[in-house]
Amino acid sequence: MKNSILAAIVLSVAFAVTTAAQVNPAISAVNSPVSRSVAAKSETPPDAAKATRARVLNQTQKSPAPNSQRGNAQSLQAHAKANFKNRARLESLPAEIMTVDNTRVRSVTSSTAVPGEPKTAVNKNVAAPNANVNANVRTNATLAPIPSQIYRVGVGDVLDIQLNNNPSQESTLFTVLSGGMLEYPLAGSPLQVTGMTASEIAATLRTKIKLFEDPAVVVNVRDYASHTVTVSGFVAAPGNKTLRREAVPLYALLAESLALPDAARATVTRATGTISIDLNDPNLSATLVLPGDIIKVLGPAAVTEFFFVAGEVKLPGQKAYHSGLTLTQAILAAGGATNGAAGRVRVSRQGSDGRLVNEEFNLRKILDGKVADPLLQKDDRIELSTAK
Repeated sequence: MKNSILAAIVLSVAFAVTTAAQVNPAISAVNSPVSRSVAAKSETPPDAAKATRARVLNQTQKSPAPNSQRGNAQSLQAHAKANFKNRARLESLPAEIMTVDNTRVRSVTSSTAVPGEPKTAVNKNVAAPNANVNANVRTNATLAPIPSQIYRVGVGDVLDIQLNNNPSQESTLFTVLSGGMLEYPLAGSPLQVTGMTASEIAATLRTKIKLFEDPAVVVNVRDYASHTVTVSGFVAAPGNKTLRREAVPLYALLAESLALPDAARATVTRATGTISIDLNDPNLSATLVLPGDIIKVLGPAAVTEFFFVAGEVKLPGQKAYHSGLTLTQAILAAGGATNGAAGRVRVSRQGSDGRLVNEEFNLRKILDGKVADPLLQKDDRIELSTAK
C-alpha cells in the first residue's frame, strides 16, 4: 500500500514539472512582443516562470535520497503542493503581465519621441501659420486711428467724468493739470492722462476705482484747450483757434476764421517746415492742420506781368496780365471803348530783335464772331483809334 502511495506522489510531481515546462514557452511567446516594445525605456522583468522551474529542479536535485519511505513521501508531497500553487500563479501571470506591459507601452508612446521626427501631437497652434499674421494685420488696421476723428487729451482740457454707480451731487468736472496729471479722488493717486483719448481714460479709471465693483465710468471732454493754432491774414476773425480733433482740414478752419473773398493762398508753418497752399485747389485746401500750426492767409499773388492800353478807352494805362488773356478782355479791363472809338485796334508786340511788330484787328468783326478773338502776350501795347 505504501508503495502505491509513493508511486502516485512521484507521478504527481512528474506531471507538475511537465506542465510547468509547457506553460513557460507560452508565457515567453506572450511577453516577447511587449518586451520588445518597451526595451528602449525599461529593462525586461525577470521571467518568474523560469525562476520557479529552476527552483523546483534545484530543490528536486538537492532533496535527500529516499532512505525511508516516510521522509520521501512527505518531501514529495510538499514539492507537489508548491508546484500546484506555482502552476495556479503561472496561469494568472499572462493577464497581469499584459496589463502592466500595456500600461508601460502607453506611457512610453505618450512621453517618448523617436529621434529625428517632429512632435506632431503638440503642434496644435501651428495649423495655420499665416492666421496670426493676418489677424495682426487686421488688428493693426482696425486700431490705427484717423487723426481727424480722435482727440487726445492735453494740459488745460476739462473732463466730465460720470460715475453711474455714484449718486453724489459733487462736481464731475476735472481739469488736466500741469504735467498732464488728473486728480480724481476715487482713483487714489493722480493719473497721467496726456495723450490718452476719453475712452482710454475711462478704461483706466475703471481699474483704479475700488469703491465699487465694476464701476460704470463715462468720460467726455467738456472744454478743449490744449490743441491750438494761430490764423492771420485775409480773414475776418484772426487769432488763436482751438482744435477739437488731432487734425482738422484747412477749409474747416478758414470757415471758422471767416476768410475774405480776396483770400487766394495760405501758408502753414510747423516744426517740419512751411507748406504753400493754393486755396482754389480743392485737394490742397483739404490739407490737415495740426496743433501748433501757424496759418497765414494771403491775397492774390503779386502781379509781375502787365499789358498796356491807350487811345479811345475809359481807363487807359498799365493792366495786370494773366495767361489766356484775349483782346476783347483787355479792352474791357480798361473800362471799354469810348463813344469816339473807331472799329480799328492796333496791337504792338516786341519782336526777338527788339523791334515792335504791329498788327491791326477789326473790333466789329471780332465782336460779331466773324474773326477769332486773338490771344495777347505780356507787355503787349493796345491802342484804339479815334473815329474820323
